[in-house]
Amino acid sequence: MKFTPARISQLLFLTLFFFLFVQTEYRGHDEINAAVNAFFRADPLVLISYLLAAKSWSWLLLPAVLMVVATLLLGRFFCGWICPLGALLDLISPKIRKTAPLRLLKGSAKYWLLLPLLSSSFFNLNISGLLDPIALVLRAMTFLLYPLVGYAAKEGWVGLYRLFGERRDNVAPAYHLIRDTLLPFRDTIYPLAFLSTLMFIGIIVLERYETRNWCRNLCPLGTLLGLLGRFSLFKRVPGHVCSDCGKCRELCPTSCDEGELHKEDCVLCMECQQGCPHDRVAFRLSLPPLAVGPLVPQRRLVLGGIAGGLMLAVPARFRSPDRESRMLRPPGVRSESDFLKKCVRCGECMKVCLKNALYPATYQAGLEGVYTPVVIPRLGYCEYNCTLCGQVCPTGAIPNLPVAEKRREVIGKAVFNKNHCLPFARKIDCIVCEEHCPIPDKAIRSRETRVVGLDGLLTTVKEPYLVEDICNGCGICENVCPLETKAGIEVFAVKNRTPIPASVATQESKTDNPYP
Repeated sequence: MKFTPARISQLLFLTLFFFLFVQTEYRGHDEINAAVNAFFRADPLVLISYLLAAKSWSWLLLPAVLMVVATLLLGRFFCGWICPLGALLDLISPKIRKTAPLRLLKGSAKYWLLLPLLSSSFFNLNISGLLDPIALVLRAMTFLLYPLVGYAAKEGWVGLYRLFGERRDNVAPAYHLIRDTLLPFRDTIYPLAFLSTLMFIGIIVLERYETRNWCRNLCPLGTLLGLLGRFSLFKRVPGHVCSDCGKCRELCPTSCDEGELHKEDCVLCMECQQGCPHDRVAFRLSLPPLAVGPLVPQRRLVLGGIAGGLMLAVPARFRSPDRESRMLRPPGVRSESDFLKKCVRCGECMKVCLKNALYPATYQAGLEGVYTPVVIPRLGYCEYNCTLCGQVCPTGAIPNLPVAEKRREVIGKAVFNKNHCLPFARKIDCIVCEEHCPIPDKAIRSRETRVVGLDGLLTTVKEPYLVEDICNGCGICENVCPLETKAGIEVFAVKNRTPIPASVATQESKTDNPYP
């Protein structure tokens, strides 16, 4: 491996990506100061999709604007110097034996991916994150690979403890260090984990047919950067393959195709300059030509892309009404429509969720909401004092709120199921949900009621009731319900997610009547 400037930059940014990935984890602190969301905030595909879908601006995406300006000046350098997926492919590709290229992916395939994605964003369906290269890597690592590493490490240390026997305390500090700095906080395998990993493996398999096959023929971010890079002031000299040599044809990973050099595909890796036996190749700044030609080779691609985006946007919004009632979003999300327009589907919020409440949406959200985070209270609950998900969200789809404000954000409302709840169904006392309710004045309370027991005799039972005005739908009541199957209390989504007023959150209920 030759350590060219581009390769050194790749390795540094890949190391930074992994470092930030490990730091984007609960490590016993209430704040995360450095997170992998920095890569998304510098992602032009995230920027353009956000602007088209949300029709608004966020200062969180200022680094992406700077990346667009840099691309207009220098070309598609992000793919050859920064992109973590590109760096991984460059490390893996030399070890994969190549076969004939796939002609099916040549030509306009990349435009048929990018243009419908951007068009659907304009029609308020932002699903670019499904194919964003950074999101693809992050989801595969978050949903499956990183939890497997954590599980394997913990099981390995268990075996090591047994091997050391009575001297196992000698190796315990080493495990505690690794656990607190490198291993995941928990080993959760998420829904869609295997699909995410399969997509990542598929990109690697494409390397069998051509070096950087994904980057040059499919990647929507790379295609967008290539379009911007056509206007760059930085270009290769000479702009063609020399007829008496052609060595750069072997060295170039992306832009050299059948002897022609395509500026929009050049990732500025400078392999051709480093490997030119005649020292003819150089990269220089110069004024761009007055006419750069059409951005896409055919008009039908533009029309087809717009039509494709429209055809995606309409059916993608269908979702079953009964499933929608359980679509609980993270705290601070008040508008479902705005949330879907901004969410990158990166999975960072799920990774840092302290009580394992957030999971990627599957069928319940329709195509529009695939991979977006939903709260599943039976599996976890929203910790009353935790704001980590808002801290790591790269676009502000989940707002980063102070703890005091976050506590009053409404996720949903709890509802008792009298066919399952023990005091109602079996006439026996159970106040588990009341004991665990984190609201200071208790959104779940109980009152003694005289009822006829299952044995036919009068008995006194503490029946729970909900003070709806101060319930924020955190889900802890459903999570801790002692029933083994269906919980006796469930949290359902509400259309009005207006925060609980501070005055209401700290006062007693206006009525003690639980059944108005």
